[in-house]
Amino acid sequence: MEFLELIFGKIGDLTWGWSLIPILVIFGCFITIATGFVQVEFFGRMFRVLSNKNNTDDSSRISAREALLVSVGGRVGGGNIAGVAVAITLGGPGAVFWMWAIALVGMATSLVECSLAQLFKRKTGEKTYRGGPARAIIHGLGQEYRWLAVVYAVCLIAAFGLGFNAFQGNTVAGAVQDSLGIDRLWTGICLAVISGVIIFGGIHRIAKASDVVVPIMAIGYLLMALVVIVINITSLPGVLYDIVTNAFGLQEAVGGGMGAAIAQGLRRGLFSNEAGLGSAPNVAATAEVRHPISQGITQSFSVFIDTIVICSCTAFVILLGDVYVPGAEGIDGVALTQQSMVSHLGEWAQYFLTGAILLFAFSSIIYNYYLGENAMTVLTKNPAGILVLRIAIIGIVFLGATAPGATAVFFFSDPMMGILALVNLLAIMMLFPVAMRLLRDFRRQLKAGVERPVLNPDDFADLDIDREAWKVPAS
Repeated sequence: MEFLELIFGKIGDLTWGWSLIPILVIFGCFITIATGFVQVEFFGRMFRVLSNKNNTDDSSRISAREALLVSVGGRVGGGNIAGVAVAITLGGPGAVFWMWAIALVGMATSLVECSLAQLFKRKTGEKTYRGGPARAIIHGLGQEYRWLAVVYAVCLIAAFGLGFNAFQGNTVAGAVQDSLGIDRLWTGICLAVISGVIIFGGIHRIAKASDVVVPIMAIGYLLMALVVIVINITSLPGVLYDIVTNAFGLQEAVGGGMGAAIAQGLRRGLFSNEAGLGSAPNVAATAEVRHPISQGITQSFSVFIDTIVICSCTAFVILLGDVYVPGAEGIDGVALTQQSMVSHLGEWAQYFLTGAILLFAFSSIIYNYYLGENAMTVLTKNPAGILVLRIAIIGIVFLGATAPGATAVFFFSDPMMGILALVNLLAIMMLFPVAMRLLRDFRRQLKAGVERPVLNPDDFADLDIDREAWKVPAS
């Protein structure tokens, strides 16, 4: 076991330690410039997905909004509550600025990776689709790169399907036990049962559940944060000043100064919004849309919601309070967020936050499951493989909740996600010219007065795309 931990530790050092974050940042900046700041150009269109007009009227199909909410539900989780607190503790208020910066860059990366996943998706049933980086590799780069798709699929199952679901169960059970005094066993049973009901229903039930759970959890948390901001509105300009000055080393809040702010802001921002990591495209490909870029824009909006909106709310709750003391050791992580909320609104706020953590973690569990299921279909066509995965994930959620020490077994999660991200970035780089073709086609149609551009498969006849998946019904 020690040898395995050493090996995976080295993999983690080689990916997250020094190579992956700079590559994600540099490549994100390259995409932003090469696409002409596409995330700014289409920012207004991102909000269109929230209206029914731009979603399928067929309830048996996955709409663009439902795919958005599934991905938001997966992205929004512990990183938005505990991760932001850790970033501020280790990097100072300036870390928040760099979280914003990496989110703005990541919006372009997410648009490209999710558009490619949409383009190369496959129709798997009358009204269902599968896609993602693995299928983009197989059908975009060719069968000779299938081995790369297999590496991606294995890493996706290991990191998200197994490891991160154990941690989510652990987080929920710990929060419930600390605030409500409920034994971990009962929390584990409830989580396992509810998760089982949802994941055995497949992507349609996952999408429908997310369509209900995600708005409730996100809006509820945002309203709480808004109350805190309004109560402390006169202090807000000072907090914004501290964020900016600390970000550029004009005011040192913690040891390491500007370097610590940049490092923590970029790392926590990437962990939170997952732009470029290759996870969200798996969900993005399930939606029925008229053009791949449309879903790319929608998923870019998901990054905005995750980091610019929800992470910012957590940051303001912490920085507007008196619990956080720059440079001091002690309270950090979810406890810092929880105690900051209590200092603003009273003891009842900790119970609300426990409920928010429960919903955040639950949405992440069903999201992580679907990523594992999608990866399993790349590895085997045998339905038994998915059945085994479903049972394993229900068991892992229960194990993570009831035996907190058991999560240490999943030490391979972060290194596997590091490999996953590098494979995904390599695929994006190789397929970037195709993404630019899609973007030019989308812009051309908009310039010609087409309000909702439609992909014409004949314009991409040289590519291995599924024509059945692109028979978009007229409306």
